[in-house]
Amino acid sequence: MSIVRVVFWLRLATLVGLCLPALDLAWRWYTDDLGARPVTLATHITGDWTVIFLLCSLALTPARAVFDWMPLVQIRRRIGVAAALYAGLHFLIYIADQKWNLIVVALEIAKRFYLTIGFIALLSLAALAITSTNGWQRRLKRNWKRLHWLVYPAAVLAILHFFIQSKANVSEATVAAGLFAWLMIWRFMPTRLRTEYLGLLLLAVGATAVALLFETGWYGLVNHVDPMRILRADINPDLVPRPAHKVLLAGLGVIVLVAARRLAVQGKRLWTQRYIRRTIPTS
Repeated sequence: MSIVRVVFWLRLATLVGLCLPALDLAWRWYTDDLGARPVTLATHITGDWTVIFLLCSLALTPARAVFDWMPLVQIRRRIGVAAALYAGLHFLIYIADQKWNLIVVALEIAKRFYLTIGFIALLSLAALAITSTNGWQRRLKRNWKRLHWLVYPAAVLAILHFFIQSKANVSEATVAAGLFAWLMIWRFMPTRLRTEYLGLLLLAVGATAVALLFETGWYGLVNHVDPMRILRADINPDLVPRPAHKVLLAGLGVIVLVAARRLAVQGKRLWTQRYIRRTIPTS
């Protein structure tokens, strides 16, 4: 299959995948399958998908490098725009939950810290989505890349917003923080280690340690839970999987996928060489 066809199908599959959560939410809303507090649940669902797509957009640069597959860069913009759209839907549902009273919404954003940082993250993602086109890239020139560095503080604010609104149970937010740590550590690693198995193993361990640090720190500082209690829970086999375990499995999963990809490429190369030797005369 030509690279053009590969990119076409990859973009189409990405578009379908990005629309599925919204379609599922719409169907659950239509069939009254969102429980006793449908607006609240819908707000949480769209917020979760915002963080997921934001992390996915940040993951494409490492993925292109470790899997050595250039077509992945062709879908980064779509996923980033989807993250902004889901953030907008998240905010729109919140406004609906406030009976469309914009004055109340503004006052809530001003006085509640987690809403303030969430709104700042939304504005940042909206600015990135609007200026993601080729036209804006030509207009802004060098400033375009500087502007799009906003994705990193926007991700930090989105995850912090995730932690605060999660209240007593920050398991999912901890996983998001651990995966974000993986993505950031990868960017600061020496270039040579970024695609080597040793580097990816160190990355998996490092991201897991950061996730554990976030979890123990948050429960200790905010909920006043003894950090040793969290550590004991993380080594208790009856409580598997904990957030740190999920981050570690994700990091190890990357290594497995990279190994499978490289074996497949090597196998294809050997098969091609064998086919050429069999079908093309040497003299």
